[in-house]
Amino acid sequence: MMGENIIITVYGAEQICASCVGAPGSKDTYEWLQAAIGRKYADDSITYEYVDIDQTPEDKKHQQFIERIVEEDLFYPIVFVNDVMVAEGIPRLKTIYSELDKHGVELLSS
Repeated sequence: MMGENIIITVYGAEQICASCVGAPGSKDTYEWLQAAIGRKYADDSITYEYVDIDQTPEDKKHQQFIERIVEEDLFYPIVFVNDVMVAEGIPRLKTIYSELDKHGVELLSS
């Protein structure tokens, strides 16, 4: 069974958010997530994208979400699997993995 294509989006910024002291930077989180997911899953059906909330993205959906981050003062990095927010602030792999499992992403055979 082929899992569908999954897009993992990380919203973040160079600057660590004021209430996130001690949290890893967004870019670091993005790279760490790719490595962690790549060790557990056959991630050729996964596309990763990083959205810098200080830059204006072309994509309307991203623009709207960045406005929400600012208005609601959300913690970042924020991680989405497709359209589901799976992490705000420090991501928990367990939450992200269970969302990937729901989509039928294949585990690497050990």
